[in-house]
Amino acid sequence: MIPTTTSPSESDPAAWIDRAAREYPQRPFLKTPTGRRINYADLRERSGQFAAALAQRGVQRGDRVAVRVDKSVDSVLLYCACLRLGAVFVPINVAASPNEVEYFLADSRPGIAIVRPHESAEMQALAARSRVSQLETLGTEGEGTLAQLARDAEAADLAGPALDPGSPAAIVYTSGTTGRSKGAILTRVNLASNAAVLAETWRFTVHDVVLHTLPLFHVHGLFVAINTVLASGASIVLLPRFACDLVLQQLPEATVYMGVPTHYTRLLQEAGLNRESTSNMRLFISGSAPLLAETHRTFFQRTGQMILERYGLTETLMNTSNPYEGSRVPGSVGLPLRGTSVRVVAQEGGGVQLDPDTIGALEVRGPNVCAGYWQDAEKTRSEFTADGWFRTGDLGRIDRAGYVYIVGRAKDLVISGGYNVYPKEVESELDALPGVLESAVFGVPHPDFGEGVTAAVVLERDARLTEQGIIESVRSRLARYKIPKRVLLVEELPRNAMGKVQKNVLRARHATLYGAPRGVS
Repeated sequence: MIPTTTSPSESDPAAWIDRAAREYPQRPFLKTPTGRRINYADLRERSGQFAAALAQRGVQRGDRVAVRVDKSVDSVLLYCACLRLGAVFVPINVAASPNEVEYFLADSRPGIAIVRPHESAEMQALAARSRVSQLETLGTEGEGTLAQLARDAEAADLAGPALDPGSPAAIVYTSGTTGRSKGAILTRVNLASNAAVLAETWRFTVHDVVLHTLPLFHVHGLFVAINTVLASGASIVLLPRFACDLVLQQLPEATVYMGVPTHYTRLLQEAGLNRESTSNMRLFISGSAPLLAETHRTFFQRTGQMILERYGLTETLMNTSNPYEGSRVPGSVGLPLRGTSVRVVAQEGGGVQLDPDTIGALEVRGPNVCAGYWQDAEKTRSEFTADGWFRTGDLGRIDRAGYVYIVGRAKDLVISGGYNVYPKEVESELDALPGVLESAVFGVPHPDFGEGVTAAVVLERDARLTEQGIIESVRSRLARYKIPKRVLLVEELPRNAMGKVQKNVLRARHATLYGAPRGVS
């Protein structure tokens, strides 16, 4: 009999695979719309074959495995193989440029790199320059040299000394918006403790089915989605990418959906999103970027479902979540997860903790926080306080009920005429205007004010708003120094692969909006 709930150990995610294969081997682990199905017994067998294939190529415990492949069943099996083998998984975005890939390979120094079959020749040259001696390929339909090695191999005997909970399980490179990307070292206990707490917080059971549309090179799709499923013995419907029609087709097969705000705004444009199409769902989760309060409200009106927003970082995995039972507050990322502490301190002032509802720098401490940055002791020292808290780089506040609110990134703070302008406050007023779909507020050099408050605004279809009309509409709702000096009407906002607005791109694109930057003629 399959139990309705599980109590996963927080010690190691590889143990969850073995446990599930023993206790409910026929329980579905993963299926695809094209008909491929894998149960937990298959997961242990096939991931064991991939582990054997890696071992044949000389991969041992602690070796890095760089992976730049398209999302597929085999890429999930490869990740699980690394967990079980004790290898360190290094995901690389398939959209990364050759220059970026070369940097990731040279920096992580993997024992092997796994790439897409059609890029083999190009990647071979990059690997050679980066002194990576082993290169294999993996496709989406069972093709590739690594897939063939795995099919021919007997599942590896992975018995042996217990894996050190503090040993690295993954190195994930940050977005690098302020310089070269740094590799955050995530340990086995980071992954296991966070997934176990999320399974508990979000009430996961073996009867849950996660509709998976996220990429596998990011902590959201890789660790939050897959590890939480492993921790609870749940199942996955794996889609190759997000597409509204695919999501609406598969919603009746699922109980949980994890997405980014862009997914929800696009789904809301579909007539097929309604109470009937979401009737089998018990939970919609949003993260990786702020979700507009208006999106919260509209989604609830259409479906009867209140989206649950949470907050995490590459370096910390998940830190907070709105409660499963209780108030899910639009605009808030919820309460600290069990075992994780969040505090707000003065940006300048030696880590002085601030009173409730006071904006400051967010810091986090807990078993979810990374062990530091790969091969970068200086960066590690600078991002951790003397008393062990991680500096998130985010600005926020915590209200008297303990709910956390993100105001923005510290680097996105606009200082205009000596006054601090928090972009989120201005964006909230802009987004509330009828006809405004979304906005992004940022600062660029200004000859008089140092930085000029500037807004990029995307209008709803058929909206007739003008720049001056928008400025006049918020004039009575914002202090004078917070009012945008310019409102740029744009077709879309620049975003990264996880839907986060890239304000660094906006700042660079419009650096001369108010004249040449200081020091530039």
